[in-house]
Amino acid sequence: MEIGAYSFGDTQRNPDGSLGSTSQAISNLFEAVKFADTSGLDYFGIGEHHTTTMPASSPGALISAAAASTKQITLGSAASIISTDDPVRIYQQFATADIISGGGRVEITAGRGSSVETFPLFGYDLRDYDELYDQKLNLLMSINDSESENVTWSGTTRPDLANLAVVPRPAQKKLPIWLATGGNAASSARAGRLGLPVSYGIIGGAPHRFAPLAELYRKSGAAAGHSSEALKVSVGALGLVAPSTKEAVERFYPGWYNLNIEMGRLRGWPKPDKRAFDAQVAAPGAYYVGSPDEIAERIVHLHGYLGHMRHFLQSDIGGLPQEHFLESIKLLASEVKPRVERLLAQK
Repeated sequence: MEIGAYSFGDTQRNPDGSLGSTSQAISNLFEAVKFADTSGLDYFGIGEHHTTTMPASSPGALISAAAASTKQITLGSAASIISTDDPVRIYQQFATADIISGGGRVEITAGRGSSVETFPLFGYDLRDYDELYDQKLNLLMSINDSESENVTWSGTTRPDLANLAVVPRPAQKKLPIWLATGGNAASSARAGRLGLPVSYGIIGGAPHRFAPLAELYRKSGAAAGHSSEALKVSVGALGLVAPSTKEAVERFYPGWYNLNIEMGRLRGWPKPDKRAFDAQVAAPGAYYVGSPDEIAERIVHLHGYLGHMRHFLQSDIGGLPQEHFLESIKLLASEVKPRVERLLAQK
């Protein structure tokens, strides 16, 4: 089981409660990735958002920088919003990062995006949501599967490619491409049909409710002739690890509250209710907030339902202090991971 972390580049708060700078947020994120590598974490994902509270707008740029500054950790987007970006440029950026990393450490996770701010930002029509994703995923896979640098592709969402070179090629033969989904059954079936690893973003409800989706994914993949080795499942969730569960909850709640206030402003959500937070923190809720023992046990419990091979947490939300984020990373690597491995070995 791989254990990891992911981030959208949380912007921290000043002592007076005002929002800090987005430049400091990116510096903190870069520091966290390097720290995760030296701590022995398996994976770090960098998501894509375009807001003042989550300014990690260019996963490819950050991953290229991290590739040059780390030695062993796997780096990936979590996720790249391919609907409103150019798959050619995404591929080129991540192939470049893979070369810089020495090869075999860089992945792309292709997503639609849980928010829609990229559509007006890059001039796309939200009514084309499904068509954009379908065609651009097809283009990204066509580039990755090409036996040479020259790629031919046609569609309606961007200009055609007529035997044009898409370079550089990655150091590894192909870049791993994951399909991100928040729990849509059609997305699970699509990932299986295409033989792509699937990454479930679980942000609410009981995580084991995703078991039928994982089963659908594997059945769809098998029906399409894909090997079981190609059909991988990962889980990204909100969570924070601290020496004790009490400390973890006390540290995580203020950021959760701030995030939900911000999302309420952007999307019209109701004011956050502490009872909702408490319900998600308590097992079997969606938030992995607690001590190393508790988090390890909950990850293994979910593994019994999903059989996933990677579990990674988003901790730095709503202004979480950097020292608490770094401590969570250290505990994930040094205490949660060995506990998970020991518990799985006992099964």
